[in-house]
Amino acid sequence: WLPDGRLLVVSMKDRRILRREHDGTVVDHADLSDLAAGHVNDMVVDDKGRAYVGNFGFDLFGEDVVVPTGLILVEPDGSSRVVAEGLYFPNGSVITPDNKTLLVNETFSGRVSAFDIHEDGSLGPRRDWATFGEFPESLLLEDVMSNGVPKPDGCGVDADGNLWVADAGGGPVLHVAEGGEILERLDAGAPVFACLLGGPDGRDLFLSCAPDFDEDARTANAEATIRFVRADVPHGGQP
Repeated sequence: WLPDGRLLVVSMKDRRILRREHDGTVVDHADLSDLAAGHVNDMVVDDKGRAYVGNFGFDLFGEDVVVPTGLILVEPDGSSRVVAEGLYFPNGSVITPDNKTLLVNETFSGRVSAFDIHEDGSLGPRRDWATFGEFPESLLLEDVMSNGVPKPDGCGVDADGNLWVADAGGGPVLHVAEGGEILERLDAGAPVFACLLGGPDGRDLFLSCAPDFDEDARTANAEATIRFVRADVPHGGQP
């Protein structure tokens, strides 16, 4: 959401950010086709209306090797630039409750990366916030998917600054503290690809579940569900 209440939406395949105006019309906010090396992906918007947008970096369904890519900053006026590079499938992203740090899940390197946010929206150097295993020895997609390391996907931050992290590899949802300590493991009864705290008191942990992320299979079968559980610590930070 922009500070004035207008909604920003990732239009994944045409690599655009759309904006829903107050009267309900939908317009182009930013064209990222020259900056994104694959489908655009998860996004977080700060309290100034600046959007940080990830992208696949390669054709997930047509190529065999994971390729690092950049993170794109979209200003409130729609102007855009790359503010970080060398990320392995930048995915779920949040801004910490103090508004000073951007956290980005790198799905195929099995880590959460942290960046200091500068006054102009640019980012400091990448650092590990949490790692779930060794960096992959092989970047062949088949090897990365089968290496046993959690694949951090969508995520949500709580008021204590800890992350709830979905695992695209089909493992439990992880409640993670800075440094990588696992505070809790949650079995949702199905693979979870995104999670976020919300609800009236911020303690509903919503879980986006599906049997897999195969586009054709998911289009053909209405098997995805949204589930939720109650959390002890409420939502914090952005989003």
